[in-house]
Parts: sequence; structure tokens; C-alpha cells
Amino acid sequence: MATPVVIDYYSDILCVWAWIAQRRNEELNDKLLGKIEWRYHYLDIFGDASNKIPNQWQDKGGFTGFSKHIQKAAAPYPDAPINTELWKSVRPNSSANPHLVLKGIELTLGANVSIELALLFRQAFFMDGKDISHLAVLFGLIEKAGYSVDEVKKSIDDGSSIAALMADYQQAKLLSLKGSPTYIIDNGRQVLYGNVGYRVLLANIEEQLKTPVNEASWC
Repeated sequence: MATPVVIDYYSDILCVWAWIAQRRNEELNDKLLGKIEWRYHYLDIFGDASNKIPNQWQDKGGFTGFSKHIQKAAAPYPDAPINTELWKSVRPNSSANPHLVLKGIELTLGANVSIELALLFRQAFFMDGKDISHLAVLFGLIEKAGYSVDEVKKSIDDGSSIAALMADYQQAKLLSLKGSPTYIIDNGRQVLYGNVGYRVLLANIEEQLKTPVNEASWC
């Protein structure tokens, strides 16, 4: 079996475009079963959401204007439902806590569980209108999914989770990533970000799958 194409996937858990991208990622998994290896990373878009949104949207309605914006952005995508209270009554202070917990899950329960729970956290926010900036909410979601939070809490307490998260944030800055989500395919051969269509993603991945690793460069 051919070596799978590695996708380093950078996103912010509170980003509506990453929520919209979720269905495309699932479709890629279904289409290219076993041919993709996802590596989840996080970048800082809403790390200071409590100040960023009212400041950047002060002339466009503040939190209410931003809420309308994400409702409009997601409207063409029925697979990405949005709770009407997001950024109205539900205003997470920061995406850093869910990112921190997800890195802790990755370190203690494994990468696949972290990917699974990243989706659960997104669903809790975008669909159920839960404020996932609260650790208690996040720990409750982990336990509801059938996992123990004890080791995850230890990784937060001893600093290993924050170290892993800072490594993600710093790498995103080093790579000058421009938005969420960003797909880095096969060690940087292709970098795609934002609202990228499914067929564009599929074409790029399939091209990598059929191109031999040792093929001579035309440069």
C-alpha cells in the first residue's frame, strides 16, 4: 500500500470556515480511505476573542454584527448549522482553552482521540451553543464521550499541554500561515487555506498520491 499523504491541518476551533470545512474533510476521508494522514494543529485567530471581535467589528455592529456575519457565511452550507446565539449571548473569551485541552488529549489519549474530540468541541459550540472557552464545559464533553479527564488535567498542570500548543502557534507564525483552516500537503508542496472547495482539495491530494517521491524536479 502506498504511503499516505500527510496533511498538516491548522485551524482555530472557533473559526466558522473550519466548521464549514469539516464536511469536506470527512468526504476526503471517505473518498481516500487510508490514503491520508491528518496531523491536527492549532493557530491563534480567536485567542483574544473578547477584545478582537468588538474592536474589529465596532463599526459593523460589534458582536451582533459578527454573529450575523457567521450566520450569512454558513447559510449556503447545510452541513454546517450555526446556533443563532453564537456571539450574541454565547461569547467565548478565547479559543486557547479548547486548543490547550485538545493538545492535552493528543498527548495523553492519542492523536485520533484528539481529532475525534475536536469535532465534538466544534459541534458543542456551533450547533449546541456551548461556551467552550470554559474548562468545565470541555472536561464535561470529554467525560460524556467516555474518556477520563484525569491524565488530560495532569498534562495541563505540568505544562506539557501548553508547550505543545505554543509549538503549534509558533510554527504557524514561522510558516506565515494566513488563515483558518490551512492545509499543508506533503511537507509544504501545497499550501491551501480558507474556504477551499472539496474538488480543489481532492485534486491536490490525488496529485500527490500519484507523483513518485523521487520524481526529478523540473526546476
